[in-house]
Amino acid sequence: MIELYTHPMSPCAQKVRILLAEKNLQWTSHHVDLAQKENLKPEYLKLNPLGVVPTLVHNGKPVIESSIICEYLDDSYPEHSLTPEDPYLRSKMRFWLKHIDVKLHPSCGALQWPIVMRPAMLQKSPEEQQRLLDMVPEKPRRERQKRLVKMGLEAPDVIDAVRTYRKTILDMEEALKQHEWVVGDEFSLADVCLAPYFQTIYQFGWQDIYQDCPHVAVWFQKCMDRTSYQQAVTSDFSPETLTDLRAKGEPAWEVVSRYLKEMK
Repeated sequence: MIELYTHPMSPCAQKVRILLAEKNLQWTSHHVDLAQKENLKPEYLKLNPLGVVPTLVHNGKPVIESSIICEYLDDSYPEHSLTPEDPYLRSKMRFWLKHIDVKLHPSCGALQWPIVMRPAMLQKSPEEQQRLLDMVPEKPRRERQKRLVKMGLEAPDVIDAVRTYRKTILDMEEALKQHEWVVGDEFSLADVCLAPYFQTIYQFGWQDIYQDCPHVAVWFQKCMDRTSYQQAVTSDFSPETLTDLRAKGEPAWEVVSRYLKEMK
């Protein structure tokens, strides 16, 4: 009944997998190789015209956009709801979901894409690079990827991404001073959808970005300690994979930390 087109390192796919685990739902996985641009193949674009992961197929019908997928699943399986009953808290939850979709996710892409996806692109000829990048359906994402292929972590998108991450962390710290989870004292979709963007920080060894935000550090550890996170995210990162990612993250941290210092 439930199929998910996914990739282990996609934060958007991770948050849907966390929710599926929170709901204890059984599902079938379809791996989409993003580095080889399988997400731009015609058969995948029929399911997801935006050419991104994840795509949920529920009872034969595709649902796209990860935050929408999360709300769809929470509505479809309401026995263990992760949406606050209080209308005000629900509005705060949706504020965070919008912030993630509009600001944090593109920022994560600007930081992660040059490290994880760019190397495979650089192995292709300039003509093949151009052909694949021209296939990206959305112009902002297409142009951002072109800049990241050309300039890597020195692209202007990266400093903007660091600023957005840092502002998000500071806003979360203030919220978490007031309650246990991001929008209240109950774990919600806001926490489900934010946690994967801290997995990116964790896997590259960049935890110093929130070293002065103890409430955020405690929050993320609590997210990681949940069975759903361990099943949906941690299990996809073997010790060897983490060692490799941290080795790649170390030189990149020199750039990230430089931008952090420039912000002060």
